Amino acid sequence: MIHQAFECGSVPPETMDRLWAAGWRHFGPRFFRYSLDMMDDRPVTITPLRLDLEKFTPSKSHRRVLRRNADTRCEFLKASLSPEARAMFHAHKARFKTNIPDDLGDFLSPEPAIVPCTCLECRVWIGDELAAISFLDIGATATSAVYGMFDPARSRRSLGMLTMLREIEHSRALGRRFYYPGYATLEPGPYDYKKQFAGLSRLVWESGEWLPLPGDLSMPSNAA
Repeated sequence: MIHQAFECGSVPPETMDRLWAAGWRHFGPRFFRYSLDMMDDRPVTITPLRLDLEKFTPSKSHRRVLRRNADTRCEFLKASLSPEARAMFHAHKARFKTNIPDDLGDFLSPEPAIVPCTCLECRVWIGDELAAISFLDIGATATSAVYGMFDPARSRRSLGMLTMLREIEHSRALGRRFYYPGYATLEPGPYDYKKQFAGLSRLVWESGEWLPLPGDLSMPSNAA
């Protein structure tokens, strides 16, 4: 079993790449990685995921999400703990029934644009209304999703998936090779939406190898 953590306030892009490749994630300056967790009173195996941006092509469901949100506008800015982001976080967390997060500051440092690494904020607008925000770390050859949230009143738009697709597009535009969508579980679980991407691999904790995500763990490519 792996259960490790450390703190660091400044990490170079090349080091971030190596940490992500070894299964590490972070919230603010606190870095962590773990291989087992409890979910609904049962043990589950945590698996880091990595998307090879050269192999990714949008699925049918991805294209539906993009068409459904053709009227949106997306911009990438320096990450911040803005009043708008905090307000959206508190609206978004009302969706959760268990493991309810307390504050956006639990996931981001007070200076999220630079601590512990370069981080961008993806903002999605519908007209002049802010509909979704996600945060994306930038490494030398990779990017990593930190946290995403959206207006619960617009849940039918699949804005969480939309911000992931926009992060993938932006990562490609920056010339990065990999995109880390975060942790999922080998067993069925609430993070299965992260398994919907062609070109995914998972970290094998025992060997440190990244292997293609088995077909029986992936979500169907035409999943809604």
